[in-house]
Amino acid sequence: MDVHHHPNVEKKSFKEYFLEFIMIFLAVTLGFIAENIRETLVERDTAKKYVESFYEDLKADTARINDFADYDDAKLATLNNLNNCFATVSKNYKSTSCLLEIMKISTFNRVYKITDRTLNQLTNAGGFKFLKNEDADSILAYENSFEEFQDFQSTVYQEAQDKVRTTFDQLVNFSANVQMFKPNGSRIDLNFNSKDVTMPLLHDASLLNKYFNELLLYYRVTYNHRARLEELKEYQIRLINYFKNKYNYN
Repeated sequence: MDVHHHPNVEKKSFKEYFLEFIMIFLAVTLGFIAENIRETLVERDTAKKYVESFYEDLKADTARINDFADYDDAKLATLNNLNNCFATVSKNYKSTSCLLEIMKISTFNRVYKITDRTLNQLTNAGGFKFLKNEDADSILAYENSFEEFQDFQSTVYQEAQDKVRTTFDQLVNFSANVQMFKPNGSRIDLNFNSKDVTMPLLHDASLLNKYFNELLLYYRVTYNHRARLEELKEYQIRLINYFKNKYNYN
């Protein structure tokens, strides 16, 4: 009967096991550190792109807001003549030339909106978590400020204009509306430059008084809207300077 001899296997010492453990531990730890560094760099790059994009939005909005301010200034200049116009029309319902420009500027509101592409991305994609706290706070505060302004535009500002338009429709004769609105392709232009345009009004002193009172309210609300536009513009400029100085933007 053959006898099989098992080879002698030298057992590893504790020191060798410990070294193997240290090597595995270091490999896992270094891999974990490397992954954290990679994620940190990705997050920093993502935050940088978000901030740069928001900065460009701000610059575009600041340039656009001047047009809306100029529009309000022209509106206020016309509405500033309400006293004289009311006195003229009250004496003679056929003397309505002063109403033409007033009616023109009170027919529509121009609602200012900011460029919200970056804000939407930050909100929908959870991008705020990548930003530094002070940057995120600055952007969120600006968004909240604009939302308050937007609420003013959609309620107080629009309601004042709606009242003016509704009362005017009650006051003006139908034939005047036919003359003043002229189709032009896909849009309708206010035909104020024609020499034959007149604005016959109904002889209703109470309705005329109501119309001018609502114009006066619209004047005050437009003045408020213009002031809020200026405040928003100053806010935009402060944010532009903040990001420009912090990140050395152009």
